[in-house]
Amino acid sequence: MTSYLIFVLKRFGQFLLVVFLGVTITFFVTHLTPIDPVEESIGAITQMGQSDPNAIELMRQSLRELYGMEGSIWQQYLHFWLRLATGDLGPSLSAFPTPVSTIILRSLPWTIGLMTVSTLITFVLGNAIGALAGYYRKDMVLKAVSLVFIALLPIPYYILAFVLLIVFGYLWPVLPINGGYEMNANLDLSFALVLDILKHSILPAVSLIMVGAGSWLIGMRALVSNIITEDYVVFAELGGVPKRRILRSYIARNAMVPQFTGLAMSLGAIFNGTVITEIVFGYPGIGNLLIEAVHAGDYSLVLGLSALSIVGVAAAVFIIDILSPLIDPRIKVE
Repeated sequence: MTSYLIFVLKRFGQFLLVVFLGVTITFFVTHLTPIDPVEESIGAITQMGQSDPNAIELMRQSLRELYGMEGSIWQQYLHFWLRLATGDLGPSLSAFPTPVSTIILRSLPWTIGLMTVSTLITFVLGNAIGALAGYYRKDMVLKAVSLVFIALLPIPYYILAFVLLIVFGYLWPVLPINGGYEMNANLDLSFALVLDILKHSILPAVSLIMVGAGSWLIGMRALVSNIITEDYVVFAELGGVPKRRILRSYIARNAMVPQFTGLAMSLGAIFNGTVITEIVFGYPGIGNLLIEAVHAGDYSLVLGLSALSIVGVAAAVFIIDILSPLIDPRIKVE
């Protein structure tokens, strides 16, 4: 038990180091851009008619303090970590004075909902077909289904997204193709609103599922193909154990250990969003928000989204590391 606690502490230290380095690099990359958000804001205000030099100078000082841009780059860096430790990411530069955290929280549920559901469906579908195809290798139906998903795998998901948009938005307009819900919809929680949101998420989710299932299928089929040659599987078949039980208890259970590792990584990466898919379908997630922030030069929002993504992926890796020895006894913690 002591060795496991030491192992967890080491992995937690690595987690903190990865977050620190990732956020630090993102901070300096965003702050070394030629865009000055204070001057951008003042330029927008002066275009509205405000031209008093004293008022503009006071405004410049206030904005630099508010944006955390006072002092040298190192002072700004220290100030940034002090604010980040309290969960304060500062105001958005493009939607001033709305806090960055508020804007992210508006878009985050959309991305989490879309990515979590599509990732889980992709995982279950790909692994189920892969396990069956790996065990029943002569089944023509499984071969045909596998071929379809593998053929879709190299297709960029945004190309498939455009195809789905054209087919179901124009040629056979049965599904909504833009946004997360109907315009002017009543946003009070109701069955109608939930149904509307589900309808708007179908095409983005399908584009991700159709392309992503192939990679899980290939991985699972390869694992099953190796496991079926193991002695305990051969002895089970010779002993008359039903094929379904062999597949479920002897093969799939062992093959799922590395697959669950990949699933945890995929779930950790949902905070990255799916930028192009969200843009194609106008989906109000953090991927779409990131592109808008880049175009607007809003590096406070870019930094907030990047920090969220770094923490999400690093946390997923950390959880995988500390759970792996408990799930698979073959993994040692020394």
